[in-house]
Amino acid sequence: MKIELDNTTIDVNVQYAIRKKLYIHIDDTGFITVKAPNGTSQEQIIHAVQQHSKSILDKLNAITKARQPIPKVREYEDEGKFLHLGKYYFLHELIETNGLTQDELKINLKKFYFASCKKVVAERIKAYQTQLKVKPKTIEIDESRTKWGSCSSDKKLTFNYRLAMAPVEVIDYVIVHELCHLLHMNHDRSFWRRVGSIMPEYKEKEAFLARYGQAMTL
Repeated sequence: MKIELDNTTIDVNVQYAIRKKLYIHIDDTGFITVKAPNGTSQEQIIHAVQQHSKSILDKLNAITKARQPIPKVREYEDEGKFLHLGKYYFLHELIETNGLTQDELKINLKKFYFASCKKVVAERIKAYQTQLKVKPKTIEIDESRTKWGSCSSDKKLTFNYRLAMAPVEVIDYVIVHELCHLLHMNHDRSFWRRVGSIMPEYKEKEAFLARYGQAMTL
């Protein structure tokens, strides 16, 4: 939903649930979520957001000022900045850079992300597969331009190494999504109900990937 606030158009993600009050949340990236009681009208949501226009715009402006710009051209040098688990780091904070050529830095950085993704997925998947009572046959990390994760018919899960750039809660969503495919191979209502039973705010995580996915790349 798009809402006008003092000549500024903002995007708002609305989530309905059984709750008594409407709640507005802005995460560290500036992503706005309105959690509203079932039956809340669009007009009521717009009014509630507009009532808090000053605090919302102030926080968005603060986030914009604090946020590091996304480089259009990757700078493979000590002061180049790269995402890891939702935050920007200088290249030398992620890998050893001394005496390496640009090509060597590119190769080593990709190796770092592959290893990081493998480690995080291995750690985070344990609790969720226990909750869902499923067990994948294998778990692999690969490179894909179009998919964050996949589940094959023979229960093999694959995750995109670029997930290591995302916040942990977003990685968790992709893990839950693929584990639920072990129970439902398509995206029918049963599948989404199962995802929602583990992660009620999964749409917020999907929206994050849609919005920031392009920045999560080498």
